[in-house]
Amino acid sequence: MKKMLKKILPLAYGQYYNVYTLVAPQKAADSAFHLFCTVRKGRVMPQQADYLNGAKLAMEEVAEHKIQSYHWPGNKETVLLVHGWESNTFRWRNLIKKLREADFNIIAFDAPSHGYSTGKHLYVPLYEIAVNHMVKKYNPKHLIGHSVGGMTIIYNQYKNPSPEVEKMVTIGSPSEFHEIMQHFQNILKFNDRVMKQLDAYVLNRFGFRINEFSTSKFAQSISKKGLLFHDKLDQITPYHASVAVNKNWEGSTLISTEGLGHSMHQDDVNDQIISFLQA
Repeated sequence: MKKMLKKILPLAYGQYYNVYTLVAPQKAADSAFHLFCTVRKGRVMPQQADYLNGAKLAMEEVAEHKIQSYHWPGNKETVLLVHGWESNTFRWRNLIKKLREADFNIIAFDAPSHGYSTGKHLYVPLYEIAVNHMVKKYNPKHLIGHSVGGMTIIYNQYKNPSPEVEKMVTIGSPSEFHEIMQHFQNILKFNDRVMKQLDAYVLNRFGFRINEFSTSKFAQSISKKGLLFHDKLDQITPYHASVAVNKNWEGSTLISTEGLGHSMHQDDVNDQIISFLQA
């Protein structure tokens, strides 16, 4: 029964928006966008609490959200960790262990609507505001982002470049917003009229069209050193996303793997990150 509901419910939403757009197109687009941005997982689980509670730093006030930050002190450069969709800072535990062994100063935070942070929705422009707050406050020399976190740090250094940031690492990150929205359309099966209204909504609210938001394009203006990890068999974000970013990011290196998945918690990946930061 649950499996059947999981299949039927998205289709019901799609049909609803097809009709709603005919009656009230702007309201339909607003509703569809908020559905798209709704976070359903990623809160702190009981088995994660002890680890995170011991490193709590502050509740940061950012864009009408309370953002939980964390600190693992070290004597070397500051590293800022930016997690992905429906996750939280706990996902970095393996890399944090390596970073602490190398004596890096570590700052991390839970994205809006994730972990201990407040909210119900997340979208990259909001995430970028949170990242920019952390960059300005803690002056990290290195940024590391997983999945949409990687997309966000590239957008951040395109929109608000920091002279303090020297190196950036992305792990399994998407590039093209239109591909993400196309996936959303494929799940709900709403028509192109709805997508057209969503495009108009995004333009009106954020100042860019869906097909204009592209980290492969943003990367052209980034002068930092970059290290990109992406698995060729990634089932969540397409491998070609990092290929495109690498092609346009002059100071970047792409490390392609096969069979490591989307999360890439493996020691070999983390060791290469440490070596890159220390070089």
